[in-house]
Amino acid sequence: MFQFGRCLIALVMVSGLTAPAMAAPCSNTGGDYESWKPVMAREASVAGVGERGIAALMGSKYATKTIGADRNQKSFKYSLEKFMQVRGADTIVAQGRKRKAQNAAFYQGLEARFGVPAGVIIAIHGMETAFGGFMGDSNVVSAIATLAYDCRRSDYFTPHLIAALLLVDQGVISPQSIGAKHGEVGHTQFLPGNVLRYGVDGNGDGRIDLTNEADALASTANFLAQKGWQPGLGYQEGEPNSRVIREWNAATVYQQAIAIMGARIDR
Repeated sequence: MFQFGRCLIALVMVSGLTAPAMAAPCSNTGGDYESWKPVMAREASVAGVGERGIAALMGSKYATKTIGADRNQKSFKYSLEKFMQVRGADTIVAQGRKRKAQNAAFYQGLEARFGVPAGVIIAIHGMETAFGGFMGDSNVVSAIATLAYDCRRSDYFTPHLIAALLLVDQGVISPQSIGAKHGEVGHTQFLPGNVLRYGVDGNGDGRIDLTNEADALASTANFLAQKGWQPGLGYQEGEPNSRVIREWNAATVYQQAIAIMGARIDR
């Protein structure tokens, strides 16, 4: 059954857009997904989504694997030692040092522009997708739409759904774009709302494409800079930039791992 109580969104901003005060009703099962889509489509249209974005929403499917992944997040349960082992921290550091040496000018350019050290960006890249080795296996629009429909976190994901549909309108992603289970896209796994807010053209081709490594890494540096990164200051626990790393991921072990691996890469 649809539930209305958790789906009231008050002035949620998506890249300058204000979401309607009343959102489409959510549900705890997939049974009402098809009847939810036209309701959500009307909301998306009011928020400025055009024909291509609406068509992408109407063509989406309830993503059972996304729901399964959302219900079974393990990072919050691991110790730091276990998390580093599972994520392959030593391999990320070793490969990260090589990548930094091989493309020193690029990373120096990022730090000059955004103030974020190479080690932090490289550690995030390695943790998120093994340096682009695996960027996901889920349809982006379907994954985000499913999470917006599901009552567990509909308030959080509805603005990201609107953003995803706007990105379809703009040609940044397509209805067929593939990403992670929660709809994250590209080398460092940006949610659609963050693509709109923080995405930048890193390779100078005039477009933003987070499946392009240069665009993704520049966007990651821009995200951290916009969140308040202070150039030249530390980022380990208790240091000024540690609070910025917390903006990247909610899991404490994830934050600690980024800081530890980033420092090791930059040695």
